[in-house]
Amino acid sequence: MANAVNSQVKAWRDRVKALKNLPPVLGIVWKAAPVVCATGLALRFLVALLPLAALAIGRLIINIVVAAAAHHGGPIPTAIWWLLAGEFAVAAVGNILNRVIDYTDARLADEFSREVSERIMRHAATLDLQSFEDPVFYDKLERARVQATDRISMLNALGRLAQQFITLISLSLGVVFYSPILFVILFVCVVPAFIGESHFAFLGYSLAFSLTPLRRQLDYLRDLATKREGAKELKVFGLGDYLRERFAGITNQVLTRNRALLKRRVIAGSALGFVSSIGYYGSYAWLVIRTLEGRLSVGDLTFLAGALQGTSSQIQLIFSTFTGIADQALFLTDLLEFFAVKPRIKTREVALPAPRHIQEGFEFRKVSFQYPGSERLVLNQLDLRIHPGERIALVGENGQGKTTLVKLISRLYDPTNGAVFLDGIDLRDYDIESLQHEIGVIFQDFVRYDMTARENIGVGRIEHLGDEGRMTEAAEKSRASEILAKLPHGMDQMLGRRFESGVDLSGGEWQKFALARAYARDAQLLILDEPTAALDAPSEYEIFLRFAELTLGKMALLISHRFSTVRMCDRIVVLENGMIREQGTHQQLLDSGGRYADMFELQASSYR
Repeated sequence: MANAVNSQVKAWRDRVKALKNLPPVLGIVWKAAPVVCATGLALRFLVALLPLAALAIGRLIINIVVAAAAHHGGPIPTAIWWLLAGEFAVAAVGNILNRVIDYTDARLADEFSREVSERIMRHAATLDLQSFEDPVFYDKLERARVQATDRISMLNALGRLAQQFITLISLSLGVVFYSPILFVILFVCVVPAFIGESHFAFLGYSLAFSLTPLRRQLDYLRDLATKREGAKELKVFGLGDYLRERFAGITNQVLTRNRALLKRRVIAGSALGFVSSIGYYGSYAWLVIRTLEGRLSVGDLTFLAGALQGTSSQIQLIFSTFTGIADQALFLTDLLEFFAVKPRIKTREVALPAPRHIQEGFEFRKVSFQYPGSERLVLNQLDLRIHPGERIALVGENGQGKTTLVKLISRLYDPTNGAVFLDGIDLRDYDIESLQHEIGVIFQDFVRYDMTARENIGVGRIEHLGDEGRMTEAAEKSRASEILAKLPHGMDQMLGRRFESGVDLSGGEWQKFALARAYARDAQLLILDEPTAALDAPSEYEIFLRFAELTLGKMALLISHRFSTVRMCDRIVVLENGMIREQGTHQQLLDSGGRYADMFELQASSYR
């Protein structure tokens, strides 16, 4: 029993605490559409007063009718026509204003969704790569993305709450004026239902929060089973039934937990709702008795009964709406916590621009690195220098730190120990954007943009997207120009199958566009991580015949498992256990008979 009470107290504290989320979100709403927001509030204020106006006019009409009936006929009072016209006007105005409110709500929802989505995209672009490699952060990001659309209902609820509160004040004044005790009885009888609804709404939030990882699994399985990328392998391996059964198993877990909560909510809600009904109908019966005793006119009974019913329903609606808002505010915690995530790798307040002409090159001094949450050193006291104009190949088995080294030199991560220098200055002293402007990287898992061919090349230097000459030159260097010549719309051809009229490409063709991005960037350091992995032998051979020409006057860092390509570099660095095992030219390493020579011989033997 004590645990249950403590749980309830904690739940209420969480709700109250979550209300602090409303001001920053309301700030987003106001910024998204201030005129629409103000208009909606003003209209709701007017609509909130209409129920009282309708009841007041109805009271006058009924009293006139009762009085006329008591005189058994006679001329129709002229005032009745004005009152009927007034009641019609109230109804017509209410109908029009409610439709306009629906319009402003829809407009506000669209503007809020756009504003939040843009903020999420903007903020995500500032975060560290480490965040995107953390599954816990990904759950938070997923919930934040949902807020852009699911919290729209909360905005409408806030508007309704203001309207309901004004209506409650206007109607309750009539009830309080006649008998304050009636209002107190109604209020007390509604409280149990309010507590019950808020309790189960909180349990719903807690359940939704705990189900996020399962829902992510469901999304992944659904995509895996229905998207083109995995269709071939799923058919060949016969994975359709396995994925469906796994999807069904997880879905059953989600549905079972949801059903259990819904059953409890129906039973408890029905019981507590009965208590609220007793309060209203007990008060209504008392008013009927007072009227039969002649202490109230029929018009007064109609007015008070309407005001009583309106007050009761408004109290319940306000409690329900407020509870919903409080629980929705709990969901907003996810959105605001996402915005609160700050990058660890960021530009210092006083930072240097990256040198436009690198003089001394890059240098790793005693650099060690381990990924967050791991005790393994991916790089261990590594020393390496890359001179201007030098082309270096990184060689080693998977997991030896080659790609990690690239992430450090690009400042996607900072070293755990040691430092990376550019022209003798720590990379952390440079402006990040300026530094990355001078580095062009194409990773092995490059992105295939479902955009036009021009955009697929232009993202390498997006500010020069409209530079036709630059785009064409980059396509020629990567041999993507041969693909463009076959496309119906050339540079304006949509690539990929996601959108209408898109043309899909082979892995090697996509890779040529990725290489074109690197050349379009025209950076001082060009980093290619397995740049020809998806290319056929003739294409690979031709690209590397031109490798020296394409990297003339630039530093180049090449990661490759193909020794036929790395031999063209000025220096080959062999990584093992996060350290440099050996380095030198291709011939020097072969003559030394070390690790490189063994790997080269092993690969060469497969071609004999």
